[in-house]
Amino acid sequence: MKVRRIVTGHASDGRSAFLEDGTPPWSKDFEHTPGFSSSVIWQTPPVPKRRHDGNDPTLIRQGFVPVPGGTTFVIVTMPPDSVMTDPTFDIAAAGAEHAAYAPGFVDYFEADNPGMHTTPTIDYGIVLEGEISLELDDGRTKVLKPHDVVVQNGTRHAWRNTSGRAATLAFILIGSGGR
Repeated sequence: MKVRRIVTGHASDGRSAFLEDGTPPWSKDFEHTPGFSSSVIWQTPPVPKRRHDGNDPTLIRQGFVPVPGGTTFVIVTMPPDSVMTDPTFDIAAAGAEHAAYAPGFVDYFEADNPGMHTTPTIDYGIVLEGEISLELDDGRTKVLKPHDVVVQNGTRHAWRNTSGRAATLAFILIGSGGR
């Protein structure tokens, strides 16, 4: 997936300026999960500064799941579930690749219930392309289509793509504290 990221900031004279225009440096088309891709667009600490200092926070790779008050903005393309149920799918290789890309994120997934996970975040999710189902811990699902938005409040869930084609979503994860 090609994502173009444009970052604005301030020139030395204080005027608005375009500082970057290109591919986010923390982007990956996954080899062991064909059709899966992810681009971390931006991250912020709990109290971000309004003026960008020119240092790209995505280069720090501080972890995919933000600390309380921090944010992560990511665009993800999820292939159909048939990719993961194909007999040639190597779950160990795919898991290792995902763990290397998004340190700590795989720790939130349940080994005995594939795809099901709970993160200490409030997530805003927007379907950009395709169709995908959001499954909650009691098995209930909602089908989301382009321009549908979900607000997840730290719920146990899984994304299921039974549509037969890839789905692309944008997520803003906000690190939460407490329960």
